[in-house]
Amino acid sequence: MSRIGKRPISIPNKVTIAINGQSVTVKGPKGELSRVLPKEVEVVQEGESLLVNRRDESRTARQRHGLSRTLVANMVDGVSEGFQRRLEIIGVGYRAQVQGRNLTLNVGYSNPVQIEPPEGIQFAVENNTNVIVTGIDKEIVGNTAARIRAVRPPEPYKGKGIRYAGEVIKRKAGKAGKK
Repeated sequence: MSRIGKRPISIPNKVTIAINGQSVTVKGPKGELSRVLPKEVEVVQEGESLLVNRRDESRTARQRHGLSRTLVANMVDGVSEGFQRRLEIIGVGYRAQVQGRNLTLNVGYSNPVQIEPPEGIQFAVENNTNVIVTGIDKEIVGNTAARIRAVRPPEPYKGKGIRYAGEVIKRKAGKAGKK
């Protein structure tokens, strides 16, 4: 039995869940998320918790059991609390700002880079160098943060670029000086 898949998902107050066959819809104070789960698993609501069970012991059912439980748990967390991803911009003259809904990055290119957020995603900037991506769908928040990081990934010599908060970059020694 999957250790992750067999754990129950607690449903906080103000969150309602509608199960219609393989479709699970979660509504909460932050919004509404819906997902169709694979046919190998089923979701059962028992009181104030949800259980994700697999229908048989096939290989694909075992593979998707823990995944489906995590996806549903992320939906419940997203509509109740939301998710955020922080990025740091490091480099002389590198900065970010929010213009309307879009994020504008000045990271050493001849022109600023404009990033338009997907539906349900908001950008915030602190101190011109810290970008915060927030939303209710963990997958879209992570993908948007990865798109921002890909504009100027951190380089290993000086560490300049856009990195996740807390990310450790392995540094390399540069050229050895002439002797």
